[in-house]
Amino acid sequence: MPDYAVIAFGSKQYKVSAGERLIIDRLAVEEGETFSPTVVATGDANGITDGGNVTARVEEHVLGKKVVVFTYRAKKDSKKKRGHRSRQTRIHIESITA
Repeated sequence: MPDYAVIAFGSKQYKVSAGERLIIDRLAVEEGETFSPTVVATGDANGITDGGNVTARVEEHVLGKKVVVFTYRAKKDSKKKRGHRSRQTRIHIESITA
């Protein structure tokens, strides 16, 4: 049984182990459902192997921290205040198999 796996979501990769909770960009999966992310590699004390299988469960959809962007030009009375909160998903890694 592998100790960890490297999984990919979009253009990002995460090193995860069984039982770990992770916050990633929003997924189109309902809360409480299980899914299998794309596995890049798995590894243990003996080395790294390609592929494998990971089972993950979506715990909830959340909003990230608020990011405020403020720009101004000195002596010009020009100000802009904008911001956003990223939509994210919290997942729980249930099992990793080779």
